[in-house]
Amino acid sequence: MSSIATEAANSSAEAKPTPIRSPRERIVAVVGLGYVGLPTALALFKRGEGVLGFDVDETRLARIQNEDVDLANHDRANLRLALQDRRFLLTSREEDLEFADAVIVAVPTPVDANLVPDLTFIRSACATVVRHARPGQVIVLTSTSYVGSTADLLARPLEERGWKLGRDVFVAFSPERINPGEQAVPQGDVPRVVGGVTEECGRRAAEVLAGTAAFLHHVSSPEAAELTKLHENTFRAVNIALANEVADISRAFGLDVMEVIAAAATKPYGFVPFYPGPGVGGHCIPCDPHYLLWQLRSGHTSAPLVSRAMESIAARPFVVSARCAEVLASAGRPVAGSKVLVVGVAYKPGVADFRESPALRIISDLQRQGAQISYFDPLVPSIRLQGGGSLRSLAETDLRPCDMVLLHTLHPGMDWRPFARLGPVLDTTFHAGRNEGVSRL
Repeated sequence: MSSIATEAANSSAEAKPTPIRSPRERIVAVVGLGYVGLPTALALFKRGEGVLGFDVDETRLARIQNEDVDLANHDRANLRLALQDRRFLLTSREEDLEFADAVIVAVPTPVDANLVPDLTFIRSACATVVRHARPGQVIVLTSTSYVGSTADLLARPLEERGWKLGRDVFVAFSPERINPGEQAVPQGDVPRVVGGVTEECGRRAAEVLAGTAAFLHHVSSPEAAELTKLHENTFRAVNIALANEVADISRAFGLDVMEVIAAAATKPYGFVPFYPGPGVGGHCIPCDPHYLLWQLRSGHTSAPLVSRAMESIAARPFVVSARCAEVLASAGRPVAGSKVLVVGVAYKPGVADFRESPALRIISDLQRQGAQISYFDPLVPSIRLQGGGSLRSLAETDLRPCDMVLLHTLHPGMDWRPFARLGPVLDTTFHAGRNEGVSRL
């Protein structure tokens, strides 16, 4: 078995053998080594499993091999140890999956420009796993998708090969619950939901996942587990939309929304605090509820509350750009020709990920109106803009006075106050107080 990542990095490493296992050790393959798959692979390795990390993107494998990846500090240390151990191998050869006793599928499930689910990655990954499945394997899908995806993409194709589920192969769905950038709650402390095609499938899947989570909660089917994940992130989306709306209401009344939320949060029951901002980004909240809405539309079922919340979330970046125009106007400046500095373009603090970041839409809308945009983000050296082209982050020494500063994402340790010396500030993070000379979203 070859370490493709090493080859992609143009090293002279020789081909590696099958992962070494002890008599009681499994080999677990993790298909997809992104923000979910790589931490999952490291958690399994730390538990003592032989791990086969599979990804079709050889550039990604090379970056993992070079430790050039966005990971929590504890996972970064685990990666360094794993790369020195023969029980942890990286490959892009799909036939290597046949060595695995268990396979975990953890690939992206994005939406396209029209907010329609893009099933390209999950269909391809599941087809590869089915093609190379062998008797006795446990196959666990973790990628968030529509209700019934485990049955459609794994269970039925395996049955078409003539295998009986729960006897020849074992299939389950167990949604990922990784929160990138979260240091306070490690992945291993978060419970996991498991739904097997049969009771034995669920039991076998739980054996594979045991030790990677605080505890496992069994549900009756993959479909129940799939809807659980969609419900979790739809809950967050609806409540974020509400928090944004309460922020707008508070500003209309001349009140501090953060004071209002803090006061409401003193209630020990019936209230969960959510906080307003410039929008939502990343891999979950802007995408997952659309898998549910897409499936419901095909069945002629409506979900008006969810639909309205997602419309509000999609519109939020344009609320920000309109507020930018108001702040500029109060300083006697039109948007056209104004120099605007965006502080932080990552979708959330503490990560280098700008997928679906509201900053991209805000920047594009301000540029469309003629603004001259620059940005500063120590974790994101460059971004590709939605309308084409790209921008590079300014160095701290290159920061200059401008017509307006937009606080979008403040990473841990970043202080907003030095930016206030560069120009009028619009704070979308709600970190600055109302009486500190800044404008609030």
